Amino acid sequence: MKNEHEVLFNQLKTYRNEILLAVEEVSSIEAEIIPEYFNNNIRWNLGHIFLDQLLWLEALTKESSSTTKAFMEWFGYGTSPDNFTSKTPSFEELKDLLRQQPTEIENCYGHLLKKEFPPIEMGMYTIEQVLIRTIFHEGMHLQAIMDIKKHIRSN
Repeated sequence: MKNEHEVLFNQLKTYRNEILLAVEEVSSIEAEIIPEYFNNNIRWNLGHIFLDQLLWLEALTKESSSTTKAFMEWFGYGTSPDNFTSKTPSFEELKDLLRQQPTEIENCYGHLLKKEFPPIEMGMYTIEQVLIRTIFHEGMHLQAIMDIKKHIRSN
């Protein structure tokens, strides 16, 4: 029987792969389009997914990184592609970051999944709980990406 940590990281990698498969045939031009009635584009959604996991892990562990600070300006809650600068990661760079992130999280936190930290929002106090929450959040943004892609390709 697989240990529970292996199952969680397999889920994290599998669901992340679903995101990457959804954008596999999206062009860099399509990734920049903000369809009517949408606030963001596919590129923004990818950056936001990447940032969300970092933010929740940092909120719990009280660690901080320069990556998170920069990404907050471009992909934080309430931002939009209007906040992008010449330093904002490209669509291709974001795909690479998303591809690498689950393994990096596993390497950094795999041995700490059950460690108890002071509780944060929603009463979460372990990395395992945070990752479950971020997987759910990714699913919401997968749907947003699919909706944007469908809208772009139907016009």
